[in-house]
Amino acid sequence: MASSAEDVQSALRERARPEDAVFLARFFRAGPGQYGEGDRFLGIRVPETRKVVGKFHDLPLQAVRRLLESPFHEDRLAGLLVLFARFRRASAHRSRDDAERRELHEFYLDAVRSGRVNNWDLVDTSADTLVGQYLLGHPSDLLERLADGKSLWERRVAMIATFTALKAGDASPTLAIAERLLPDREDLIQKAVGWMLREVGKRVSREALTRFLDEAAPRMGRTALSYATEHLDEAERARYRAMPRVAAERMR
Repeated sequence: MASSAEDVQSALRERARPEDAVFLARFFRAGPGQYGEGDRFLGIRVPETRKVVGKFHDLPLQAVRRLLESPFHEDRLAGLLVLFARFRRASAHRSRDDAERRELHEFYLDAVRSGRVNNWDLVDTSADTLVGQYLLGHPSDLLERLADGKSLWERRVAMIATFTALKAGDASPTLAIAERLLPDREDLIQKAVGWMLREVGKRVSREALTRFLDEAAPRMGRTALSYATEHLDEAERARYRAMPRVAAERMR
């Protein structure tokens, strides 16, 4: 008999700690007016959630959907970890299943657009694989459309999904989406843009990063610029910080 969402939830709740739930609600900014407003927590640390999910990697998508519809953060994380594991198996060289990869990718996009992937850890756990890896073989304008989305989480997915191409040595998607998101002053977008730009310098070339910054630094928010220049020497960091600030217009 196939496992159910209730089986996963029962296993998770055996590991719940109310005192950790209070901490996690603060950490993920679940208070009124904060980016995670209304999120609820069971009090389960990520390594414990991963242990539970390890027993349910073949969970049917209907059950995954039930987890993603849960008001509890750890249930949604468990659902995403199942999707991640299933996508990785469907992408294995000797047993690649393109039909399943497409199904999982589209299932994930539906969850993102429906507001069920709604905190930075949920995005960062899943976007690189379920969007970025899929797009390596399926070029499209999806990242641009996500980057133009009204949802903070769609825009963060667009930025984090470029990590796959970066790890393969291609900085062009990262630079294109970073350019598109330069005017975005949401803190979690600023951090994502700066993080991915920093990775350009680490994984592709320092020159690719500095060429971008030479033109874009005056239009960047302070947070994004700080993250992007973290591994440059102090003189270069100071030079970019000292550039006159200009307004960046939203690209469409």
